[in-house]
Amino acid sequence: MGDRHKTGSLLFVPRLSEVIAALDALWPPASAEDWDAVGTVCGDPDQEVSRVLFAVDPVREIVDEAVNLGADLLVTHHPLYLRGTTTVAASTFKGRVVHGLIRNGIALHVAHTNADRADPGVSDALAGALDLRVVRPLVPDPGDPEGRRGLGRVCELDHPLTVREFAARAAERLPATAQGIRVAGDPEALVRTVAVSGGSGDSLFADVRAAGVDAFLTADLRHHPASEFMADRGPSPLALLDAAHWATEWPWCELAAAQLDEISDRHGWDLRVHVSKTVTDPWTTHSPSPGAPN
Repeated sequence: MGDRHKTGSLLFVPRLSEVIAALDALWPPASAEDWDAVGTVCGDPDQEVSRVLFAVDPVREIVDEAVNLGADLLVTHHPLYLRGTTTVAASTFKGRVVHGLIRNGIALHVAHTNADRADPGVSDALAGALDLRVVRPLVPDPGDPEGRRGLGRVCELDHPLTVREFAARAAERLPATAQGIRVAGDPEALVRTVAVSGGSGDSLFADVRAAGVDAFLTADLRHHPASEFMADRGPSPLALLDAAHWATEWPWCELAAAQLDEISDRHGWDLRVHVSKTVTDPWTTHSPSPGAPN
């Protein structure tokens, strides 16, 4: 590769293996769920990396953005091949993504549930976007003696808000989507404590109930689990706030980019880090029902 130092500069261009080692230190692959597919999907460990793009989804629009940006590495939260595959043929959607990446010399690295569990992680970024103070993980990682890692976060508001006001804050602070914020519960109930979980969160209902919070903000809430949770919440006025999946995880991209920027500065890397603002939420339009409650 020759001298990797930039002419007239003490900075040098890192190799992919060096950047991946730094990312794995932030989000150890071993902390991912057993069913997950994290790590490097494609890329030559010896290739130089001077520009990185962070995004939620490894879809064609993001690959095109990475190509136009001149990125050498794309880091996404969602895996490309979560359930495995037997082909990367360009006749398939995911195969076209792989071909586009390799053809343009772009590596792909995934940090999914390992980034969810990290400190700071996906739910910390979500809490930060909503101006919440993180108190503790919603589901602590038993392997963390300091009790900082784990799924979701239990948070406090700077001052009490009604459910309606908190939903309006979430709609304003999170990236705009067609869905916006759906609410289950009394819109005038006061909210002082909130549990948040980026991405699909209705598997955490028992933990939310045990946390004793006033509201739970997450995504992908399904009819039956939400209905049963609201019916079985006891005397608590706990409210559910359902945001778009993509919107709850996008703040992590900014957090992760800032983390890599700090690492780059510390190591003297000539590395530029970018965050995609392309909306890859699949829902594009929302038509409210006439006479629906506000």
